[in-house]
Amino acid sequence: MSNQDSSFSKEQQNLLKAFKKQITNPHSAKIAAEHEQKKAQVKTEQDDELDLFKKALQGVKQLDSSNIAKVEKSRVRKPDAKTLAKRAAAEGPRETDDAELSDTQAMLNPVASQAALSYRIATLQHKVFEELKAGNLRWYEAVDLHGCTVEDARTAVLQIIQIAKDENQNVIKIVHGKGPDAVLKTYVNSWLRQHRDVLAFVSAPENQGGTGAVLVLLKRSEKNPKFKQ
Repeated sequence: MSNQDSSFSKEQQNLLKAFKKQITNPHSAKIAAEHEQKKAQVKTEQDDELDLFKKALQGVKQLDSSNIAKVEKSRVRKPDAKTLAKRAAAEGPRETDDAELSDTQAMLNPVASQAALSYRIATLQHKVFEELKAGNLRWYEAVDLHGCTVEDARTAVLQIIQIAKDENQNVIKIVHGKGPDAVLKTYVNSWLRQHRDVLAFVSAPENQGGTGAVLVLLKRSEKNPKFKQ
């Protein structure tokens, strides 16, 4: 029967459709009501838990972060020449090899402030030298010569080499700086070439001091008991 032939009004037809739906699925209205009821119950429980949490935090104060100790990574030791001088005064002077290093070579061969230093003995393996140049060989000890006289710098270089030998370490770092005249840099370049325990040295990579520092590779001391370890 079409809508035109129907004797029911539009409102009556809508009521009839709703009644048919209810007959087809009698539980749908009940399920929808139960679902809404559960949602309301969950929201009430959440609100109750939030209220309890707020009550539990009453009187609690935020910690003062200024009182918390900062944990920093330990840095590799890097004494300056004055520190080495104080150490020598307290412990007594160390016996150093090749204590008499000539300055003649430094006077005859000055180096430029930005020049890259490079030296190796003929028998040193190329691969080892390249590792040193790349900064891949971890240095044990370092000394900063900034502010030193030439004599203080000479003593500090000899001391740092001896300290490394005593500890059976074979890579050190010497920070000589650049300076307009590169005086200390010139002397360090000369002294290291003369020292019999120096196998190689090279200006440090940019992130480790660049042309203001050298990484030095030393012989290991076979007479040192730690050598076997």
